[in-house]
Formats: sequence, structure tokens, C-alpha cells
Amino acid sequence: MHGRMSSTYMEEKDHRVIGKELDLFTFSDLVGPGLPLWTPKGTIFRNELDKFIWEMREARGYEQVTIPHITKKELYETSGHWDKFADDLFKITSREGKEYAMKPMNCPHHTQIFNRRPFSYREMPQRYAETTMVYRDEQSGELGGLTRVLSITQDDAHVFCRTTQVREEFLKIWDIVDTFYKQFGFTLRVRLSFRDPQAPEKYIGTPAIWDKAESEIRSLAEERGADTFEGPGEAALYGPKLDFMAKNAAGREWQVATIQLDMNMPERFDLTCVNEKGEKERIVMIHAAIAGSLERCAAVLLEHFEGVLPTWLSPVQARILPISDAHKDFARTVQQQMKAAGIRTELDESNETLGKKIREAKTLKIPYTLVIGDAEVSAGTATLEGRQGKVGALSVEEIISKLKEEIKTRV
Repeated sequence: MHGRMSSTYMEEKDHRVIGKELDLFTFSDLVGPGLPLWTPKGTIFRNELDKFIWEMREARGYEQVTIPHITKKELYETSGHWDKFADDLFKITSREGKEYAMKPMNCPHHTQIFNRRPFSYREMPQRYAETTMVYRDEQSGELGGLTRVLSITQDDAHVFCRTTQVREEFLKIWDIVDTFYKQFGFTLRVRLSFRDPQAPEKYIGTPAIWDKAESEIRSLAEERGADTFEGPGEAALYGPKLDFMAKNAAGREWQVATIQLDMNMPERFDLTCVNEKGEKERIVMIHAAIAGSLERCAAVLLEHFEGVLPTWLSPVQARILPISDAHKDFARTVQQQMKAAGIRTELDESNETLGKKIREAKTLKIPYTLVIGDAEVSAGTATLEGRQGKVGALSVEEIISKLKEEIKTRV
């Protein structure tokens, strides 16, 4: 997954080079390796990805939750992470001697939101989603750009459901995964990530629970007709999973989304709902991340598009280029109109030649430029040029309408 890159690839397509050119993120020796800092433009890029995923989740009944970034040791002792995940934990001791950990994943916290009160079978499933950072103590030699970091932003979701609801919930998530990656033209393969039969000590739960969960995962993949392969030893410590592998334009394959079936965490935290008979019924959990890690997803997309992001995802969607000082007042009016319409617009007020302004906009891979000169001021128009070439002189209203439609449909 993190193979070596050729020097040519590094120079031309590496996301670190692209990210610097487009001013998306930076690293600081004072902050430390593996801890990216996102600029205003980079934050727009991240937020647009997350917004797209949230729209699909919201349409399928998910609700947003928020949790703290640390927890008492006891939560991870109950979940099994303190024992099985010990080397990856950032541990904190308070001045009173209490032990805490930075969260390496969100699921134990989310179990406690579910467990705040009894739920009737009529209220199931409960679907919680949150985009938040987790922290894992990777070795410094393994850190690299956005693909291996200490602070990982997960678009994380957990479904608490009855056994009879697993199939439907899994397929709903799979639909989101397919829609998201199809948007970018990725080909997906699916790894059936199962336990390592030679190392049962790595996992929590009984062999019977694992057998049942792995059988369910295999059956779902067969029903979907997916391009699958098995990965023994790739399971999470609490359950098997589907790991989606995306191949980018350069032919590199990355693990991206994941859907995990967990029958162990509900046992450890005694998670139940009240069934039709008024009895407590053990539930199951589904863990799902669509981007997987926003950092790694950003790296994959930057390399896939070589920085030429679709308009909806571009931090700057249009740049206005007045030819001379005489055209700047009208250019400012156009910028205000476009910003009011929700289009991310910059105004180049430098005293450079028009040719240089156009070249700079292309270097920054801005999707559209609007040139404003005497003719445009007179007619109340702007000459629009996109990546496919010159569109022509259009009214500001026509330009706004065209760009808004492109952004809305995410073409």
C-alpha cells in the first residue's frame, strides 16, 4: 500500500509536490512529522469531500455525534484496545495520576452514546456519524506525506442494529462507497479482510462469533457480485471487514473505504435493544468509513487528478482577470456577485500582463477564468475560459448559472 515511488513519479505526481504548488497543506518541524497542517484552501478541499459523504449519509438516516479526543484507560480496557492495541496508543497521565489515552478509534466512545438509554426494536437501527481525528503512534520512519500520519481524520460511522438488519445496512453503506468512488472514476476491488488463523491471540471474541461474522461478510460480497479477494490477517481486532481498494490514474492501488461487521464490541459493552417480547436482545455493530482517512483520500485524489481537481472540489473555482486598472471596479462587482452565489472566486488585481495572469491561473489549476476588458465592461459581461478552452463572452448571470450547475451536479 505504501510502496516506493520512482523519482519521475515523485517529481511529477507526488501529492506532496502538488499540495505545495496548490497551497493545500504544510508540515512544521516544531509541530512534528506526521502532523499535517491544512491551509485555508486545503481545508476547503477536505470539507468538500466530507460534505459529499455526509449528504449521502444524511439521506440514509444517519445522525451526527461528537466525542472528546481522550478517554479514561477503562474504556479501552473494556473494548480490548488497551491490551491488543497497546503499542499504537498515545498514553497520558494526569497530574492526579489517572491514566488516559488519545483515541486511536471512535467506536468505544460511540458505544457509550448508544448505551445512554434503552432502545426499543422500533428505534433500530441507530446510525451515528462523525468526522474526527484519531491518533496512532506510528514509527517515525514509516511516516510519509499524507499517506501515513499520526493524526488521522476519519469520516467514521457506526450502525447499531439487529442481526436481521445487517444485510440491508451493509448494502446501504456499499451504495455510498460505490457512488463516492465512481464520482472520481476509480476502479474498486474488495478485500475480504479476515482473521489470521495462525494468530488467534491478536483478536477478541470466540471462534464461533468470528465464524459467523466472516460467513456473513462473504455472503454479502457474493450477493453484491463484487470483484473480491481474501486477506487473511487483515481483520480488525474485533471483527472481519470489507476493505475497498481503489486504483488511481497512475496505476497505484490504495486501501480506501472500509465496512466492518462487529459482533464482539456489543458483547464486551453489553449492548442490547428491547425486542418484540420485551426481552433484551444482543445487537451488532457495523463500522464504516467512506474516505477512510481524509488525509490518505486527499493524497490519492491529488495524485489521481494530478492536481486538476473538478470544479466542485477546487478550493478556488474561478479567478477574475481585469486587463487594466480601468476594469477593476467592474471586476470587483462581478466577484461580489459570484461570491454571493456561493462560487469560490478570487480577483487578480496585480499589474501583470493578461498573458501572465492567465498562465498563473493555469499553473494554480483554477477551473475557470473571467477576463474583463473594455468590451466586457461596456456590455456588462465577462469572457469565460475553462479547462476545455474559451467559452465566450457571457453575462454574469449566465456565468453564475453555468458554474452553479456544474458545482451542484459535481461533474
